Amino acid sequence: MSDLQKFQELTEKRRSIYALSDQLPVSNDEVVKLVEHAILHTPSAFNSQSTRIVVLFGDDHQKLWQLTEDTLRDIVDNDEQFTATKQKMDSFKGGAGTVMFFEDHSVVRDMQAAAPLYADKFPIWADQTNAMHQYVIWTALASLNIGANLQHYNPIIDKKVADTWNIDEHWELNAQMVFGAIEQPAGDKEFKPVEDRIQVFGK
Repeated sequence: MSDLQKFQELTEKRRSIYALSDQLPVSNDEVVKLVEHAILHTPSAFNSQSTRIVVLFGDDHQKLWQLTEDTLRDIVDNDEQFTATKQKMDSFKGGAGTVMFFEDHSVVRDMQAAAPLYADKFPIWADQTNAMHQYVIWTALASLNIGANLQHYNPIIDKKVADTWNIDEHWELNAQMVFGAIEQPAGDKEFKPVEDRIQVFGK
């Protein structure tokens, strides 16, 4: 199998997996090394390297989803609706860990000052950089047969997260990736026609 085929196989393997357990097929250290590799080698505009990552395992992982549940309990006033929310929180707690993705806005501001011609674009490029880190880590987890799903409970949990883990005041939470052993694979995925989504000229 060529390198391209291997890469494409991994991109297909990366799916949203919600049925997770805490019994990882690899050590926590291997997951951390995977994240370290991603933070070093994922590209960023002007090599700004503005993405920041916090990895939670064990009790800290549980704590994140408990504080998210508590926050939502104060917002959702319908008991029936909250039952579904709690089930979702419990499924996240069942995983092995969470990767929290942040952007360091002090870096973005420095880049805006250094290149004022592109000042309005740096926040956009920062979001794109963060998304690339998410994709690289998600796909790398899939290569280790670790399932994951991506959540966005920011900004409602931002302050509690910052207070609980002493997060730098310049870091803004962007997404939370729950990961764990795959208990049930993702279902079939529907695809819109490729010809409606790509245009090619000059071929």
